[in-house]
Amino acid sequence: MIIHIYQIQLKQKTNFAAVCQLMPIFDLVRNKRSHGNTIYWRFKVKKTLIALAVLGSIAGVAQAQSSVTVYGVVDVGLAHENNGADSVTRLDSGNWSGSRLGFKGTEDLGGGLSAIFTIESGFNADTGAQADAAKLFNRQAFVGLSGAFGAVKLGRQKNALYANVDTFDPFGNGLAGDSARLFSYNGSRTDNLITYGYAANGFRGELQYGLGEVAGNSSASRTAAGFVGYKNGPIDVVLTHQNIKNATDTDSTKMTLLGGNYNFGVVKAFATYAVEKGVVLNTATPLDQRDALLGLTAPVGAAGTLMVSYIRKTDKAADDADARQIAIGYAHALSKRTTLYTSYGQLRNDDSATYAGVPVAGDTDKLFNVGIRHTF
Repeated sequence: MIIHIYQIQLKQKTNFAAVCQLMPIFDLVRNKRSHGNTIYWRFKVKKTLIALAVLGSIAGVAQAQSSVTVYGVVDVGLAHENNGADSVTRLDSGNWSGSRLGFKGTEDLGGGLSAIFTIESGFNADTGAQADAAKLFNRQAFVGLSGAFGAVKLGRQKNALYANVDTFDPFGNGLAGDSARLFSYNGSRTDNLITYGYAANGFRGELQYGLGEVAGNSSASRTAAGFVGYKNGPIDVVLTHQNIKNATDTDSTKMTLLGGNYNFGVVKAFATYAVEKGVVLNTATPLDQRDALLGLTAPVGAAGTLMVSYIRKTDKAADDADARQIAIGYAHALSKRTTLYTSYGQLRNDDSATYAGVPVAGDTDKLFNVGIRHTF
């Protein structure tokens, strides 16, 4: 393909054909034509050699710069929910895992030190809309340093409970058995968070401090949290704690959770217990609750996984405000990245409880979903 006609200023005796032999990405198309001291040459680019040259330059740049990974999840399916007063069928995004697009990377700074970052944006696959209209990178947005000492990260990150959900929830915080329908996570992520984490020999731990950024009061709205865990062979266990101050620094919301699982091969058993104290977040309502979970996952053939859980919430600060949930689910992997899923759960409220957003206290919420999840 002819690329261009180039005009170059050369002496009459210059042999541009010889120049082309020294620059093998060009092919001479026709001989020169001259006007005074200006010589016109027409030539074409050898596309194969140009492509190799470009690829070579890109490879050189990639070696010199940090590595960046683009990843994501697209999860969408049908959901049918009956909350005791109304029934609705929806096409929902993120039944099992929130749909997202993320970028994460590292840069080797030498001496075992690396710069790290993650930015992750959630979206609704059923509509294409941004999951959080107020935050572009609502799921994660942090930068930090990692090395033999551990890792220090600054920005919006997962809170102590959500960071360990796969350890204590057989549904992995999704589907109709989602533990967050009864456990008080107080959100899954924290803004303005500074964390220090370290892992070695199966042990892992992290300290978290989230700035409240309230003028004149450094304690108001602040978060102090952390976790310590151990994973080795068939066992995975974690202890987490978080303390969130209210906006006036007069009280706080506290939650401590101990949970884990043990893989027996034919079945993986889960057990979790949590204590919630203080006040309901950003209210004056007293909080004194206990959450307990028992569950399991079991392989079904080479590609299937069965999930079952039972959760009970006991409210010691209010009468007739307990609740319980039972759920069953199944996932079938079509490949390493694509999975079909379905689940059903029933959440029963006592007379004064309204968990799962039921419009009438004491009602039962029934949720069924079926869908597909693809990761990349």
